[in-house]
Amino acid sequence: MTLVFQPRDDVLSWGRAHRGRQSLGRPADASELRAWAAVDKGPRLARGLGRSYGDSGLHAEGRLIDMTCLDRFRSFDAMTGLLRAQAGLSLDTLLKVTAPQGWFVPVTPGTRHVTLGGAVAHDVHGKNHSWAGTFGRHVRALSLLRSDRGLIEITPQSDPELFAATVGGMGLTGLIVEVTLQLTAIASTDLVVETLPLGGLDDFFALNLQSLERFEQTVAWIDCAQRGSKLGLGVYTRANWATDGGCVAQGDRRGPSLPFEAPSFALNRVSLSLFNQAYRAVQLARPRRARLAYGDVFYPLDAVQNWNRLYGRSGFYQYQSVVPHQGGREALADMLRIIGRSGEGSPLVVLKTFGALASPGMLSFPRPGYTLALDFRNRGQATQALLARLDAVVRAAKGALYPAKDGRMPRDMFALSFPQAQRFLTYRDPACGSDFLTRMGL
Repeated sequence: MTLVFQPRDDVLSWGRAHRGRQSLGRPADASELRAWAAVDKGPRLARGLGRSYGDSGLHAEGRLIDMTCLDRFRSFDAMTGLLRAQAGLSLDTLLKVTAPQGWFVPVTPGTRHVTLGGAVAHDVHGKNHSWAGTFGRHVRALSLLRSDRGLIEITPQSDPELFAATVGGMGLTGLIVEVTLQLTAIASTDLVVETLPLGGLDDFFALNLQSLERFEQTVAWIDCAQRGSKLGLGVYTRANWATDGGCVAQGDRRGPSLPFEAPSFALNRVSLSLFNQAYRAVQLARPRRARLAYGDVFYPLDAVQNWNRLYGRSGFYQYQSVVPHQGGREALADMLRIIGRSGEGSPLVVLKTFGALASPGMLSFPRPGYTLALDFRNRGQATQALLARLDAVVRAAKGALYPAKDGRMPRDMFALSFPQAQRFLTYRDPACGSDFLTRMGL
C-alpha cells in the first residue's frame, strides 16, 4: 500500500503561532513506513503528538510523517527495566504499563503526551536534571530509518557520532523507528512533596542550595508580574519518590478541555497579576509536606486539555533560556525585571537548575546553569522586541535558547547556543528538514 499524504491546514505548533499548509501522511505500521521510504526519497520529517512549541515539528517544504500509529511495545523486562518500543509510543501509554510494575521513565518533561521518538529528538529534561541528566543519557539503542542508508541500528558504542547527532537532533538525522530505553526503579507511584514560599530570588538560591543534594525533583514557580523587592516572588517545590505504599495504576486524570480560543484581551497585566496572586495563595495553603500521585507532580497541565488556546488565535511563544551558574543570578534578575516592566508573560513561569551531568547530544539544550521558561502571547512586533531584549541578556551571559520551544530565535543566537551545529549537519539525513532548519538558513 502506498502511503497517502493529504494537505492539511490544521497542523499547528503547540504554541499556535506557526500555521500553514502541511502535507501529512500516517503509516499504519512500520512495514508501510519502510515500503514508502524505499521508493520515496523526498523531503520529510517525523511528527509525534505535536507538543513542540515552535516550528521544529513542521515542514512546509516537505512531508510530515505522523508516527503515532507506530506505538507498540517490542519488549519489556520487568526485572531489569529495559524497554524496547516503537517511537510513536506515548509516555502516557508507556507509564500505564510500566509504572504499576515499579518502573518509571528516568526523565520526564511536563507532559506525558509526548512520544518516545519526540523525547529523544529533543533530548527532553525534567525536574531532576542534577540527578539524572537528560532523556538521551538513558537511551541504549535507536532504530533509525535514513534516506541514504535504509534502516540501521545505532548505539552510543557502535556509532557514537550519529547517535550524538540524533539525540537532540530534532528528527533531522532520519526517522526514529524504535527506541531502547533503560527505565528507573520506583518503590511507589507516589512522591513526597514539600512546598515552600519564595519571597524573592535570594530565597530561591538559598533553598535551591539546600535542596539539590537531598531532593531528586526540584522546581520553582515565579510570579513574573512582580517587581522591586518582590522580584522572584514565588513557590519552591521539592520532592522524592515515596519509599513505601507500592505501585498502582494511575489514570490520565484529564479534566475539562478549553473549548475555544480565548479573546486577545483576556490575558493582560491585571488578569495576570490577579491569577498569579491567587495561584501562589492556593499553593501555599496546602500542607507543606504532602504525598501526591506522580501525575499531580509531573503533569499538572495535562489536567486542562487544549490549554494552549488560552493565548488566543495568534498563539504564543515560549521562551526558554539557560544561563551559566556564574553570573546566572544577575542574568535571571535582569530578565525578570524586563518581563515585569513589560506587563507581559504568563501564569506558567518555571525556574529550574541544570546540573553537571553532560548532555549526550550535539544539539542538546541542557548544560550547567539555571533555566527559565515562560510563555508570551503573540502580539507581533511588540512581542518580538521584548524577546530580543531577553536575547541580549542571555547572549551577554553566554547562555542558550531551546530549539524545541523556539519559534523566533535569531540565527546568531542559534550559533551561540550550539557551537557544534556545523558538525551536526554532517550527520543530517539529506532528505530530512523542518521549518526551523529553513528559518536558520541551514
